[in-house]
Amino acid sequence: MALRLVSDFDLRKDVLPWLRSQRAALAAAGARSGGPGVLENNYESLRILNVERNGNIIYTYKDDKGNVFFGLYDCRTRQNEHLYTFEKDLHVVSCSVNSERTLLAASLVHFTKEGRKNELQPGSKCLTLLVEIYPVNNVKVLKAVDSYIWVQFLYPHVESRPLAENHLLLISEEKYIEKFRIQVIQEDGNRVVLKDSGHLPRERVAEDFVWAQWDMSEQRLYYIDLKISRSVLKCIQFSADGKFNLMFEAPLDITLSDSGFKLVNFGCDDLQDRKNLSKHLTLCVFTNHTGTLCVCYSPKFDSWEKITYSVFYFHKGHSKTFTAALGSVDSHVTKGLTFLNLEYYVAVYLPGHFFHLLNIQHPDLICHSLFLTGNNEVVDMLPHSPLQSLSGSLVLDWCSGKLYRAVLNQSYLLQFLWNTQLDCEKMAVLHCVLSCGRDPQFLEAKLIQWISENVSACHSFDLIQEFIIASSYWSIYPETSNMDKLLPYSSVFAWDTEIPGITLVTEEIPLPFMKVHSFKGYWEKLNSNLEYVKYSKPRLLYDNSMVRKEWHSLISEEKTERRRSMVYMRNIRENAMKVISNLEARNLEPRLTPLFQEEDSHQRLLMGLMVSELKDHLLRHLQGVEKKKIEQMVLDYVSKLLDLICQTLETSWRKHHLHPWLLHCRQARAAEFTVFHLMTRILEATRTLFLPLPPGFHTLHTMLGVHCLPLHNLLHYIDNGVLLLTETAVTRLMKDLDNSEKNEKLKFSIIVRLPPLIGQKICRLWDHPMSSNIISRNHVRVLLLNYKKQPRSSMIDKSPGSVEFLPLNYFIEILTDIESSSRALLAFEGHDNVDAKFVEEAALKHTTMLLGL
Repeated sequence: MALRLVSDFDLRKDVLPWLRSQRAALAAAGARSGGPGVLENNYESLRILNVERNGNIIYTYKDDKGNVFFGLYDCRTRQNEHLYTFEKDLHVVSCSVNSERTLLAASLVHFTKEGRKNELQPGSKCLTLLVEIYPVNNVKVLKAVDSYIWVQFLYPHVESRPLAENHLLLISEEKYIEKFRIQVIQEDGNRVVLKDSGHLPRERVAEDFVWAQWDMSEQRLYYIDLKISRSVLKCIQFSADGKFNLMFEAPLDITLSDSGFKLVNFGCDDLQDRKNLSKHLTLCVFTNHTGTLCVCYSPKFDSWEKITYSVFYFHKGHSKTFTAALGSVDSHVTKGLTFLNLEYYVAVYLPGHFFHLLNIQHPDLICHSLFLTGNNEVVDMLPHSPLQSLSGSLVLDWCSGKLYRAVLNQSYLLQFLWNTQLDCEKMAVLHCVLSCGRDPQFLEAKLIQWISENVSACHSFDLIQEFIIASSYWSIYPETSNMDKLLPYSSVFAWDTEIPGITLVTEEIPLPFMKVHSFKGYWEKLNSNLEYVKYSKPRLLYDNSMVRKEWHSLISEEKTERRRSMVYMRNIRENAMKVISNLEARNLEPRLTPLFQEEDSHQRLLMGLMVSELKDHLLRHLQGVEKKKIEQMVLDYVSKLLDLICQTLETSWRKHHLHPWLLHCRQARAAEFTVFHLMTRILEATRTLFLPLPPGFHTLHTMLGVHCLPLHNLLHYIDNGVLLLTETAVTRLMKDLDNSEKNEKLKFSIIVRLPPLIGQKICRLWDHPMSSNIISRNHVRVLLLNYKKQPRSSMIDKSPGSVEFLPLNYFIEILTDIESSSRALLAFEGHDNVDAKFVEEAALKHTTMLLGL
């Protein structure tokens, strides 16, 4: 299944054996009081009450006499501890323990014999008690009311020393929240007691709310205020000293007036009828360390055929309302919709129907989220009991008493990638694997293997482009914040193809109004996201358009022999050298593919330009980041782009057992065709994005093309710019191929397509009359460029070796005169072995060939 629940805690495994051992110890000692009581046939009373910020789990159980016991499971030591015992048959509503485990707060209800569970009878009281438990001592009544109360201790962010002051939240069913300030002192050594139990200062935190959620990890309180005509989401941040601030207000376009009272993550109570969850709305707030703020909302079900849920992406300034088809009319929904926080993703899960993995970091396109319906086994692999999403990726299954850590199942996702046929699912899983991978090198290797064998499998997007851009993005994303606004996350910026089984509507929403002006940590990042949504039009994502323009300009100047300043060009070359050095430092293993074995000035120029432009882009927009760090990030990013291309080639090269010297093979095998096709797709992908290629790529690509393609196809690829005739590639061809009729035709076809300067060099490597003819023609052209016609004698002096062909004799005499009068013109690319005699011999040989003599 796509989502894997790793068990962190299980009441039956982690608590029950300890309780039995305690019972056995008591029985052996003959003890009749103190410590846990007997748990005879009362296992169903054991349940979780709360999960504190430090991960400790508070649970309760009853013995056969109805006494209520409180226990704590330490997640670090994996040890159990007995906290307190109420020797009365009470029902526990809520419980919390302070970080030092010296105070216990509990809310309990006494039920009359006629009273039904979950209902307060007239005259019955909900007692909220504060107990000194280090050691067990006094009990103070904080509240005695006819409405339910929930309790929650605040936890400091740093647990370095015992605190002299504790802070306790009381949440009332009467729609108000209070905070008690509790001072403690030590007596008789380590004995901890209340300093002034008669007077505990309190202050009102919130009132007139209908929904509230507690974030135990970040110590935040979210609640919805209904004082005005519309729902307003508010957030209060508590600090270590117990002070609190209202951080923001955000209007919500949802209806809560008739939904009753709802609490989220204030412990684990059983006061709600869990069997009818589908009849109630679901609402929860999710954040992560990058400054995201999502509100997930599902209204009451009004149809058995479809379900609607909304996600408010406040950090992006829009909401998306999804409508998922449930299949047949008979497929009744008996379970509630579950939202699970998975850091960069939110999972929306309806048991037996669908599983939707929403990308909250980049929610703009639906193709970056994975939607699986009831036709897929994944929707039946997760528990069908209600799941409660706690802070981080913790998930509580309160029915079974298990606490899980939700992680994306990489092996399943990789297998799913091989089997799925839909482009949208391939796109979503590719990003999911890269963003949540805990072993990037292993995952990249698996993805490269899949891409190499399915390079043409996607029709809606370029698979190689998407992999290169996404993988490079995630390799550098953790380095600093705001990188998601400056670097491209995907090669796709629009998606019009429908996703089977689901539709969506996107709407702009009002941004949260920040109530404070000084931000740190998460709040600084959230505020940065909101400022970006407000003011960054158009987007600030980097692209290579400036690099493309500058690169073409430099290439044109090179052809016209105009040059930029030496300092500028040296800086570009040094950038390229740094990238290659950085890339080589990453890969210590030798490569089989013959790359990085030539200069390839054009690709190095492109590398250097990209480093320069990307560095300038990040320096403009990354405020407060050291220049040296930005320079290293840029080098890492460009190196990663090149490394992914090299890895893709290396994987295919090794799989097909190719030899570096391809022309030694007499006939191309299917393996060479496969690698050639892959290289062509890589070239196509990088050209569209104008990304650099490893030096030597074009040479290797051309050599494979010569080896695999018929001559007419080869020339078509060359003429259309798919294959580039590099000097290295052509030199290899001239030296390695013999002068058979087929190869002569190939060589001549290539030579005539070369730029003049390179063509002149290459002709000297081919010992053939045709190359001599080309050399002679070029030599004559050079000599005659500045030739000025002068009066000449009508008599032609015949030299002893002259030919009885007057036009040729006359022409050779002119060339000889020019040579003798201007030796400087004979500097033909550093060679002086071309003269009039050579031209004469070449001309005769060429004429003889044409006449068939």
